[in-house]
Amino acid sequence: MQTLRVGRLLPSATATPLGPTQVDIGGDGRIAAITPVAEGDLSPSEARLMLMPALCNAHDHGRGLATLAFGAVDQALETWIPDLARQPKIDPYLNAAVAFARLAESGAAAVNHCHNTQDSSALLLEAEAVSRAARDVGIAVAFAWPFFDRNPFVYGPLAGLIDYLPPPYRDTIAARGSGFRTCAQNMALIEQATAFEHPLFKIQYHPVAPQWAQEETLAAVAEASQRHGRRIHIHLLETERQREWADSRYPQGFLTFLDSVGLLSPRLTVAHGVWLRPDECELLAKRGVAVSINLSSNLRLRSGLPPLSALVGAGTPLALGLDGMSLDDDQDMLRELRLVHHGFARSAKGDRTIDPVMILDGATRIGRRTILGDDGGGRIQPGAPADLLALDFAALACDDVTGAPDAVALLLGRAQRRHVVRLIVGGREIVADGRCRTVDLQALESLLIEEARLAYRTSPPDVALIRGIQGAVCAYYAADLHR
Repeated sequence: MQTLRVGRLLPSATATPLGPTQVDIGGDGRIAAITPVAEGDLSPSEARLMLMPALCNAHDHGRGLATLAFGAVDQALETWIPDLARQPKIDPYLNAAVAFARLAESGAAAVNHCHNTQDSSALLLEAEAVSRAARDVGIAVAFAWPFFDRNPFVYGPLAGLIDYLPPPYRDTIAARGSGFRTCAQNMALIEQATAFEHPLFKIQYHPVAPQWAQEETLAAVAEASQRHGRRIHIHLLETERQREWADSRYPQGFLTFLDSVGLLSPRLTVAHGVWLRPDECELLAKRGVAVSINLSSNLRLRSGLPPLSALVGAGTPLALGLDGMSLDDDQDMLRELRLVHHGFARSAKGDRTIDPVMILDGATRIGRRTILGDDGGGRIQPGAPADLLALDFAALACDDVTGAPDAVALLLGRAQRRHVVRLIVGGREIVADGRCRTVDLQALESLLIEEARLAYRTSPPDVALIRGIQGAVCAYYAADLHR
């Protein structure tokens, strides 16, 4: 039995914060008991702490090496994607372990990892490496297995893009428009990859986005999800160009089509949804689909702001994700909560938008459900998984003059990763005194950067090709070839 004593306890997003409390954790990694204690019984270090459910990152890509590190500058998504070819080839284990350890130090106990393959032929090996990273770091990872078999580079026919490319690159890009892994091949690989599953690593289906997956693939994934109970994760309507493509390609209604193939269900999480319309938000809510808000990423990639008023008004379940593109490249989940809080505060007109309870619930219970299903987590109560985050509340309230500081207001108004003291996942201490204790993050970061620099020098990116693609992409959309 482990025992935690803290000066404050926030049991859930909807609960009133409690005073001095003792939390007992059983050997099964679940909360055994919660009892009040006298303030005088706490040590000074215990009295400083506020305990809350651990955070969950509902949409990410496991980027231990940030995109800016290899020269992929922030820009519109459509021209940013070709820039990702600048990434040097790096060890997938290192990349994932660094990303997961950083998330742990920001208070996240679980993450939905949308895997970007470096070598399409080595996806199975990369999945095994990510599985090891999850086990070693100790946070829960949903591995979103990528299904990508349509529309590389642009939304629409590739032939139109090739016409705008410099002649030396046309054959190269045309060749990339074929040879995808088929849906059947992906399903067979997933069957093999289930051998890598363990309590901290589960596989989800990930048709990357409707514009990048064949309609038959979307239907097959929906059917497999219903049959096996596996969750699905998908990017949806992230940019205005995607909205335009969808309206042109599916005049009967884009989400109506996705619903017709069985994709919309409580097992589905959609990321972004920046260009969703009110009726589409209502359909997602009706089907129990969760939406991951990724505000930092949407700002950095010029995608726009999600329609929070419509999503909230419809009652759509909302989670929060960093997308591997946190505003300051620091993978700080607590800072992301604050960005959403200030970015969508209720206006003086009383518009329906996200409130503190929704933010905390999205970052804990709903976010957890998108990764692990409804396992009773995201709240601190007897029988729930002991996934717990302890913050230095005394530091958050260091200048309080009221004698009764508002815990939630300070959490959303000030908290950063530097306030994380402890993270416990399944009863196991992952972070202590603000540092990941399961792996040596500093050593892993140094090794990752050293390896990346060597790979970049020995095999530099074809910058001329990348710029040629970007120029052609801009011309393609300027000519409205996507609709």
